[in-house]
Amino acid sequence: MGTPEHAAADGATASWAGRAVGLAGSCHPAPVVVVTAMTAVMVVTSGQSTARGVLTTAAVLAGQLSIGWCNDAFDARRDIAVGRHGKPVVDGAIEVRHVWVAAYVALALCVPLSLACGVRAGTVHLVGVAAAWAYDLRLKATAWSWVPYAVGFATLPSFVALGLPGQQWPPWWVVTAGALLGVGAHLGDVLPDIRSDLALGVRGWPHRFGPDGARLLLPVPLVTATAVLALGPAGPPGRWGATAFTVAVLVAATGTVVGRRRERTAFGAAVVVAAVDVALLVLRGTGVR
Repeated sequence: MGTPEHAAADGATASWAGRAVGLAGSCHPAPVVVVTAMTAVMVVTSGQSTARGVLTTAAVLAGQLSIGWCNDAFDARRDIAVGRHGKPVVDGAIEVRHVWVAAYVALALCVPLSLACGVRAGTVHLVGVAAAWAYDLRLKATAWSWVPYAVGFATLPSFVALGLPGQQWPPWWVVTAGALLGVGAHLGDVLPDIRSDLALGVRGWPHRFGPDGARLLLPVPLVTATAVLALGPAGPPGRWGATAFTVAVLVAATGTVVGRRRERTAFGAAVVVAAVDVALLVLRGTGVR
């Protein structure tokens, strides 16, 4: 049998482990991983040095963690009221104050990491992070809820490009496609919880279309982003561009039709189209240059 000291130590370890798991679940891990991975892909295709690429990716990771934790902490009271289980704060795995501390610590790390990539590049990235915090704290329930997503996703390729020697802005079509992907991400993020949000009086931009309207609108910005990526660069779209656009249209159409009965299908189709957009950016070999 263990001593009381061993029991206390084991309890403390379990407590810290539980908090770590709760924090991991509260950061919105899927978006954090996707956005950070997308940045890493842009870093590689842009030709950034290894050291600068790691710094850029770390800055984006810190920013995304701060955004996710801020979102969960700010929404905690509403989530508890509606009984939205599956969230660590609602399930009692982590206290709200701990999530707020994590959000501010991640934000504090994001600032120097971003500026270490260059003042212009860092400022652009911090504008995107600030827009996301504005969404969490104020704009989520307004008709302007799409703006932070558009700004945030548009700043990512700009952050990568401005961190390169010469500090040139990326082509217009890369920034435009990023903004469109952001709008699509907003629709996809809202759709699973749109009914409970409406019951609580949340009236963001997607909510104003209702569940069916938001589902039908979801593929529009994503397919438009595909078209921009295929047709934006100088010259013909080429085999990859034409193929990507065809696949995006077919997948989006399938998701829209089948999604009338199975909403998850519409969301899954949107994820596939978004993946096609990122793949097209890489396969065309243009990156953010």
